[in-house]
Amino acid sequence: MSQTVSKPELEIQIPKREMPVTVITGFLGSGKTTLLNHILSSCQNLKVAVLVNEFGDINIDSQLLVSVDEQIMQLSNGCICCTLQNGLVDAVYQVLTSKAQIDHLVIETTGIADPYPIIFKFLTTELWSLTRLDAVLTVLDASSFTPDYYGSKAALSQIVRGDVIVLNKTDLVEQAQLDRLENEIRKVNAEARILRSQYGQVPLPLILDVGLVEPASFLGQRANHITHNQSEHLVNEGFISVSFESDRPFVIQKFQNFLAHLPTTIFRAKGILWFQERQSPQIFQFSGQRYDWRADPRSRASGSQLVIIGRHLQGDQIKAQLTDCLLN
Repeated sequence: MSQTVSKPELEIQIPKREMPVTVITGFLGSGKTTLLNHILSSCQNLKVAVLVNEFGDINIDSQLLVSVDEQIMQLSNGCICCTLQNGLVDAVYQVLTSKAQIDHLVIETTGIADPYPIIFKFLTTELWSLTRLDAVLTVLDASSFTPDYYGSKAALSQIVRGDVIVLNKTDLVEQAQLDRLENEIRKVNAEARILRSQYGQVPLPLILDVGLVEPASFLGQRANHITHNQSEHLVNEGFISVSFESDRPFVIQKFQNFLAHLPTTIFRAKGILWFQERQSPQIFQFSGQRYDWRADPRSRASGSQLVIIGRHLQGDQIKAQLTDCLLN
């Protein structure tokens, strides 16, 4: 049995079903993609579709996900709270009509977005009758979280919206500090479940098909906890994404010197890099003033791709510094 769903200038025949949807949110560098990789690696017979959105000109996260193949779809570029509303419904329809017969949809937001517009779409549009919003997972970096949470309204809103708070990187924090962090979290979201994790390793039964979203509650008290004026928050909070690509390899010593002098206003950097001294491309991650890179034999990249996200950055200056790190 099928139903006809009307959309502007579009008629689609799709089966009537309630596909569960999980939204993963969290500030820059908290470990969202790591958690998503854990889900994809552990879901066994569950067919999971992934929608990834990033703030930047280069999509790095989609290249860092494991075993996704045709399960991943790229959403429109930019902050979700600003541009995704124009593409989310169409992307979900692609999942619903996929021949793969997807069991569960996971959406990973960019780190500087309020997840409210996504949640609102699922609860107030035609997606209401076709999907079931299951839970909003908010990932927090326990080693860098503070009560003022980077002074970002979007970052604070991520905590308020969360049904499950995944307190990640707990191996970097003492027990007493973790207890204090949980108390701070409960001051702004007393109802959320809090899970502690390392490298995003949490049991899937605690985060998938948990049925934690209550539409009436969300559209009531929690929806009004923070204002929803999203259109100017990137400008107001000074967030900037700097993208860099090159066919020439980096020189490790030069690149390490560049990293040693990064401004403290950089929250996140990620990419797939080629170094003169390495035979294979390297997955590069920078978060909380910590960084590492490791070989990525799966990558088909023919050059380097890097995205740097922070506040009040000088993009041209950063690009010039990166160019100086390349092999002459």
